[in-house]
Amino acid sequence: LMTYNYTYVANYNYYKHYGFSVRCVQGEAQFLPALSTTAALAITSTTATSGGNITSNGGTSVTARGVCWSTTTGPTISGSKTADGTGTGSFASSITGLTASTLYYVRAYATNSVGTAYGSEVSFTTGGTITDVENNGYKTVTIGTQVWMAENLKTTKYNDGAAITNITDNTAWAALTTPSYSWYSNDAATYKATYGALYNWYTVDVANNGNKNVCPTGWHVPTDAEWTILTDYLTNNSYGYGGSGSSIGKSMAATSGWTTYATAGTIGNDQSSNNSSGFKALPGGYRSCVDGQFYSIGSSSFWWNSTEYFTSGAGLRNMLFSGSGVFINLDNKQNGYSVRCILD
Repeated sequence: LMTYNYTYVANYNYYKHYGFSVRCVQGEAQFLPALSTTAALAITSTTATSGGNITSNGGTSVTARGVCWSTTTGPTISGSKTADGTGTGSFASSITGLTASTLYYVRAYATNSVGTAYGSEVSFTTGGTITDVENNGYKTVTIGTQVWMAENLKTTKYNDGAAITNITDNTAWAALTTPSYSWYSNDAATYKATYGALYNWYTVDVANNGNKNVCPTGWHVPTDAEWTILTDYLTNNSYGYGGSGSSIGKSMAATSGWTTYATAGTIGNDQSSNNSSGFKALPGGYRSCVDGQFYSIGSSSFWWNSTEYFTSGAGLRNMLFSGSGVFINLDNKQNGYSVRCILD
């Protein structure tokens, strides 16, 4: 054994000029954990979801994990944070108490006996509230790279102030080929605030209605392709029922107001688990061009897109209480459907 000079040893009045034998003990090195941060999803005006994935505990147990966030870069656990269990692997985090229309920075964290490590930083902007030309307010939601209204449009005017014709007579509605709207059952007091208005497609046809936009300034009626970006994003980011697949209806539907249905995975079943995306679809029904009557309140949602497919038909998306997905359809432009606007 080699001898080395050593430091003073308490309780024995020896000093470092004394020589002592040294033996080495093999042990496992310990480091900070290794982890990544999950992109922020389901962003509303006050909430979002994120999380992380801890790929290594650093040689000692992870005793705390979660995400931390701030309105300035480099958030740490000394500020706002979640507590999401212990150990390695993936975890999800619910971020609450946020301020609308605000940029936030988020990092996942993991703590072991060595200290606290952070994942890469991600950022997102919370949704807010916008108003139309009539001062109707709408909550908004960020889903992926898109910002959507989280409510159906309810304006009776284009954003330049021009009035849209309100048609109450059933026969007149069925014969229309010009822009018009109605309230479900012609009852604004009951249906306007919750479900918005029902518009025929001529109302959203900017190219042929004098370039008038029914959405608030800076917003527009989505194209078919923009709807596809939304549904593809939800499908590819685990919003399908059970965490995978294209059964994304529940993630978009509101948590109440739908006709109940017994089959698991459908919109009408276990409605309290709906709306993980924040889109908050409500079953506003529609007005038929065949007889001018109103149908399907409580059971179906229909939204126009701005894409024309043939002279009398245009594209739309719809959801059913008994379904689990979002359906792509074409229909007669004279029908009355809801409208959701998307940020330019």
